[in-house]
Amino acid sequence: MRADRLFGYGAVLGFAGDLLTGDPRRGHPVAAFGRAAAACERALWRDDRARGTVFTALCAGGAVAAATAASRLTRRSPAASVALTGAATWAVLGGTSLAREARTVGAALAAGDLRLARERLPHLCGRDPQALDGQQIARAVVESVAENTSDAVVGALVWGALGGVPGLVGFRAVNTLDAMVGHRSPRYRRFGWASARLDDVAGYPGSRLTAALTVLAAPNRRAAWRTWRTDGPKHPSPNAGPVEASFAGALGVRLGGTLSYGGRIERRPVLGDGNRPVEVADIERAVRLSRRVSALALAACVAGRYVLRGSGRGTR
Repeated sequence: MRADRLFGYGAVLGFAGDLLTGDPRRGHPVAAFGRAAAACERALWRDDRARGTVFTALCAGGAVAAATAASRLTRRSPAASVALTGAATWAVLGGTSLAREARTVGAALAAGDLRLARERLPHLCGRDPQALDGQQIARAVVESVAENTSDAVVGALVWGALGGVPGLVGFRAVNTLDAMVGHRSPRYRRFGWASARLDDVAGYPGSRLTAALTVLAAPNRRAAWRTWRTDGPKHPSPNAGPVEASFAGALGVRLGGTLSYGGRIERRPVLGDGNRPVEVADIERAVRLSRRVSALALAACVAGRYVLRGSGRGTR
């Protein structure tokens, strides 16, 4: 059976698994990778880029090597190959957990429970919740849903289409390393440089596909396209910019502005400058848009792998 078909079956199986179950509270493979990476960091950390590059290569390279070995072991068994792809897809996707956390914060805001909303916000992003009011929390949630639609779903599917199970696992490893050490704190400004730059490269195709599919799924496609093209390049992140801008246009809201991370204030350009501020109800709208984009990404990546592999070249 052709390899692209096996990947398609496994990807759909894994996507359905994430849709039905989300991430487990304990024993998640990505959490296990994070613990191993943290141990590696403790052994290697120095305040320089060279050590950080070695750390990134060991962690990301080790994850890809393990996934490649597992793929080779299942090559002769279609059932095992589909099962491995399904398990890897389920492990690396985070769409259901993203929606669940966003809705939890949205429900707290709707009930007027600002304390609970602030308590839950760190499950979505790294901003200082105590510095935010209800409207700012709602905006942070919508921005997080937009960015993580790319990071937690579409980007992984793109790399799965390009590289199979090693692509799925490699993307999630790089994205996890960026979340751990890629931020601009005094400890990680140099050590996390390689992880952050590699994440920028790995996230590029997924972020562009996310923005394009957001335009396709948007209630107002023209506004989503216009905001992506005009405001996306203004964002300091080459990958978050197109995604957040397209969501701003699609939802008709204003994103960006002043942010607070770990006591550090950032003043970012406004995305969708002529739109209204985010409201609590926009959280559910963002989640539904994210779901539509994710489903379109699954279809696009499965079809794309079939086309890329070509007739006869993907047989096992």
